[in-house]
Amino acid sequence: MKDILSKLNKAFESRVRLGIMSVLVVNDWVDFNTMKYLLEATDGNLASHLKALELKELIEMRKQFVGRKPKTSYRVTHTGRQLFKQHIEALENLINNQ
Repeated sequence: MKDILSKLNKAFESRVRLGIMSVLVVNDWVDFNTMKYLLEATDGNLASHLKALELKELIEMRKQFVGRKPKTSYRVTHTGRQLFKQHIEALENLINNQ
């Protein structure tokens, strides 16, 4: 049991971070407003979790202008995808060993 718990990644313990990664692993780029809608998160809460994942290089950000409006989008990095997969496998092992 202790070995299984050690394989859980603290970067994904938050409901919002788990949601962010779940959305990003199945989509190429997702913009901030879509992410906010899907996760039912506030601007500040979502932004802080995105920044934390970005600082750990688990996701990357792209800023562009659509017309005259700025649009910020995110995608998972290769490292982020691998670590998230390991985290999900650890959760599955935890559930299956109960």
